[in-house]
Amino acid sequence: MSQTNILLESGTNELELVEFYIDEADDYRGHYGVNVSKVVEIIRMQPVTVMPNMRHESVLGAFQYRNGRIVPLIDLAKYLKKPSAENKEPKIIVTEFNNVITAFLVSGVNRIHRLSWEQVEPPGAFIQNMSNAITGVVRLEGRTAFVLDMEKIVGDMDEGLSISYSHPGELESDQVYTILHADDSQSVRGLVKHLLEESKVFNVIQATNGGEAWNYLKEIKEKAIAEGKPVTNYVNGVISDIEMPSVDGLTLCRWIKEDHTLKALPVALFSSLVTHTLLHKGESVGANAQFSKPELSQLSQKMVELIKNSQA
Repeated sequence: MSQTNILLESGTNELELVEFYIDEADDYRGHYGVNVSKVVEIIRMQPVTVMPNMRHESVLGAFQYRNGRIVPLIDLAKYLKKPSAENKEPKIIVTEFNNVITAFLVSGVNRIHRLSWEQVEPPGAFIQNMSNAITGVVRLEGRTAFVLDMEKIVGDMDEGLSISYSHPGELESDQVYTILHADDSQSVRGLVKHLLEESKVFNVIQATNGGEAWNYLKEIKEKAIAEGKPVTNYVNGVISDIEMPSVDGLTLCRWIKEDHTLKALPVALFSSLVTHTLLHKGESVGANAQFSKPELSQLSQKMVELIKNSQA
């Protein structure tokens, strides 16, 4: 399986989820999911070379992949602290996101499910307290599967691959802009808000998913029309993640760009799914800019540029 087989159109609020499982020592099978857009392929177990001074016990080592590329292998059972059962035919899920290729060892893979983002429930407080590596919960054919935060898992292996705060530097602007930021990750929302507001150029309003962001924009639109003012008097731009419960960022962007009043707002997609092979998805829904998640430092300057260009 490869990304070339993805048939979903952009902005339809659909996703394809690869369901996989981890067999535990007590005969329990845990079901999990990952967005197919992050999956390069699924392969059999490979000869693994143990790397010296590995920082995390979940990293089993590395193996030689295509074109001689060396790829690290993460044991998901170990990361999730699950006592895995012995398995003679485990599978490796090779992924690419944040422009990095990583592989994950699992017990097996069931199938690909085509879903709406409305079917993905955000994890409740209890689940979040039990594990901060879960971004969603979905019911698949009578069983519950947890959508894993692969970016956080990889970031725990290597801090250099995780999103982190960086000082925005001096920005030139004679006014303060209001930005709507949508992301289902509480930690990412905190980092983006801190980065943008520290520059003294932005006021940040945040939403936890695309549906919440869209409802806010509809309210702003109605207010602007009622008061006879441009919508930019209330909000100047939008930054959105792509993977979110309820409504995803591609759909949110498409709705904005198809709306006569809101289409003037510049939209930047800020997501781990922004890779060279998936840029066309954001372009097809009219995104004005796209950033991979670790590239936090570019957001401030780029948003100023996008807003000024939209006002010219």
